Amino acid sequence: MTQATDYELLDSGDGRKLERFGPHVLSRPAAQAVWRPSLPPARWAQAVASFDREDGQRWHNRGALPESWVIAIDGLRFRLSGTDFGHLGLFPEQREQWRWIDGAVRAAAARTGRRPAVLNLFAYSGGSTLAALRAGAEVCHLDASRGMVQWARDNAALNDLAGAPVRWITEDAHKYLGREERRGRRYEAVILDPPSFGRGAAGEIYKIERDLIRSLDLCRAVLSPEPLFVLLSGHTPGFSPVILANVLGQTMRDAGGRIEQGEMLLTGAPGVAPLPNGTWARWASATVSR
Repeated sequence: MTQATDYELLDSGDGRKLERFGPHVLSRPAAQAVWRPSLPPARWAQAVASFDREDGQRWHNRGALPESWVIAIDGLRFRLSGTDFGHLGLFPEQREQWRWIDGAVRAAAARTGRRPAVLNLFAYSGGSTLAALRAGAEVCHLDASRGMVQWARDNAALNDLAGAPVRWITEDAHKYLGREERRGRRYEAVILDPPSFGRGAAGEIYKIERDLIRSLDLCRAVLSPEPLFVLLSGHTPGFSPVILANVLGQTMRDAGGRIEQGEMLLTGAPGVAPLPNGTWARWASATVSR
């Protein structure tokens, strides 16, 4: 499902990216952009605000931005706000994954006549949750941050999905998965975007190099006997698509299906160089079309 979008990558280079989020053009760090910018400095100077990580993390001209504003990507609406870490409450590089989720869930719902059960872990502001709900799933949305769970709920309301079949959970992912397994609750699909480093709701420490395999094992334990897909993505330097595919493939080695992998990209108009911004791997059953 491809519709008009209020986001576009305008340019990148010299370790930065120039992006448009609705009416606002922003300049932010992008370590992968080792090439030279294509646009002239005067175009970059038109950014209404910028963020850098030199001498601490800070915004420049943050006051030029409203406290929050709303944009749409492929028909999904998101509330944005400049955070102290330079994030805005949206990772637009995920939009190709949202499109894929939409297609996989719609096809499964049409085939079975019921809503697939989807578990979204480390779910942030809810882009994947919104995509799955809109396509006809019932979703369990989990994040360790109460503020981010509320942000996702606000986004659901923006999309007229406040009454959709979704459970909003603020919890440590591993603790919750363990309880779900013991309760016998099962899901047709799992989506997870684990952080490089994070803290659970009660201060638990998550380190992806130590905990990713455990996360996937716990996800495997709560998959239904006839699962649809597992979608794994991340932004950890050094965790290439092959690495994600290898660990996911080991987790799902007895399930048949197929493994796919790739980079997540920020994109703009034709001629704008795409900017890698994370990686993904997914396992899909034979019932999920490519």
